[in-house]
Amino acid sequence: MKRHLRPLGLALAAAGALAAPAVKAQTEEVKKGGTAIIQMKGEQRILNPALRASTGVYYITGKIIEPLIDLSYDGYVPVLATEWSSSEDGLHITLKLREGVNWHDGEPFTCDDVSFTAMNMWKELLNYSSSLQAALESVDCPDPHTAVFNYSKPMPLQLFVAAMPDLGHPVPKHLYEGTDIMQNPHNTAPVGTGPFKFVEYERGQYVIAERNDDYWRGEEYPYLDRIVWRFIEDPSAAAAAIEAGETMESGFIGISLADISRLSEDDRFDVGTKGYENNVAHSTIEFNHRNPILADLKVRQAMYHGLDIDYAIETIMRGFAKPGRGLIPSAGGVNYTDDVTTYDYDPELAKKMLDEAGYPVKDDGFRFKLRHRPAPWGEYTQLWSEYYKQAMAEIGIDVELLQNDAPGFLTGVYRDHDFDTANGWHQFRSDPAVSTTVWLRSGQPAGSPWTNQFGWQDDEVDQLIDDAASELDPAKRAEMYHELQKQSMDKLPVIFAIEHPFISVTSKKLKNHHNTPRWNSSSWYDLWIDQ
Repeated sequence: MKRHLRPLGLALAAAGALAAPAVKAQTEEVKKGGTAIIQMKGEQRILNPALRASTGVYYITGKIIEPLIDLSYDGYVPVLATEWSSSEDGLHITLKLREGVNWHDGEPFTCDDVSFTAMNMWKELLNYSSSLQAALESVDCPDPHTAVFNYSKPMPLQLFVAAMPDLGHPVPKHLYEGTDIMQNPHNTAPVGTGPFKFVEYERGQYVIAERNDDYWRGEEYPYLDRIVWRFIEDPSAAAAAIEAGETMESGFIGISLADISRLSEDDRFDVGTKGYENNVAHSTIEFNHRNPILADLKVRQAMYHGLDIDYAIETIMRGFAKPGRGLIPSAGGVNYTDDVTTYDYDPELAKKMLDEAGYPVKDDGFRFKLRHRPAPWGEYTQLWSEYYKQAMAEIGIDVELLQNDAPGFLTGVYRDHDFDTANGWHQFRSDPAVSTTVWLRSGQPAGSPWTNQFGWQDDEVDQLIDDAASELDPAKRAEMYHELQKQSMDKLPVIFAIEHPFISVTSKKLKNHHNTPRWNSSSWYDLWIDQ
């Protein structure tokens, strides 16, 4: 265990060292057929990535519904779009679409599908994307295989392309037009263009997809006959299932970190962070600013001083993490800065600040009470909530934990705002404007998961977010994001407490696994089983 309890940044390297060398020349003869059985630690009851940007959706539907552009270790690669270019002023982006592609029901894929999805889902309904595409005015179709995105403000081509792997999944217009989009039955029975076709979704049990014999990459692909995703929420049961060979992969830290460490010593499994380079996450503390106590910045600062982040990293994350530094993680490249305000663990200072804010300890031993919703995304999110409760008690704050399943959490926090604080993890995807700034930008559609539904609004932050998203000069954009990161630490609308990678445990029977930087969210057209 000692080698897994390494301090902060060193642990990230240690985690990467556990990964199998997934990117290598193919030396084994591919064996076609077979069923890959994948453990899922929770379900969200929606399978449409054009409506919900979420790892839980991509993990399943990324094999069924494809994006326009994906990300490989060599850069961005064509999928349903084959070429992309921008006008000099950044107001028009043109995509050439792949010809000869059919939806799973046999209808042809065309620009009309892209235009309909972009204007009705990406712009209006898709969390993250509604802010990104706010300036999108129209998508023209000069021919069936050309799509022209027209903007009222510049859209950097680099940003547009970076968004497409996660926020660029078209769905069939002919199945959605004229319907109540949010209630459309294809949101849970998806029709796509991908290598696998949806078969069945049994709530609380499994999802099944089978080989698409008409896949556009050719009759060779996909290699597998079938994929089954089994919902196993209990981490001990999930670990037992993969050890017994009942499942072949557990991704996104789907089992306990203790079991991950143990299984990394088992020669039957590849264990590591490879394949998640585009999926770094923050463990968060989210505030409902409608609560006047939490609207007080001094209270939020005091609560941050009451959190021993290094202790949480060592005990909860087993060293596979480092302290967060605000809105953007260190994986953000040039858009990241560590020149920000930090909050050292200092419970005595926290107590003093709470006293000064007007919240002395009362007769019951507490200053005030908070109702806290932990996200059910696995063992470590639950442990993080339990540590948060204990840490707050030490500075005189009584925290009640409200347990809920995934739909209950998403509804309680992001739609009904029935919480005081919450915790989960928030994922960074390539560019701050793709998935991160929506946590601070006001005006997000009500109920959109993982967006600013916290009752917090700041004119300066809103303007910075909007200006950065339309700035064509990468150096100027980086400066704006540095300022946003600083403001996120100064104003603390959300505490981005711990930065961490994800970890997979994968049977070595699976071949070609984790061979892209967003593998668990990708299509798996080249995955095969050695059996």
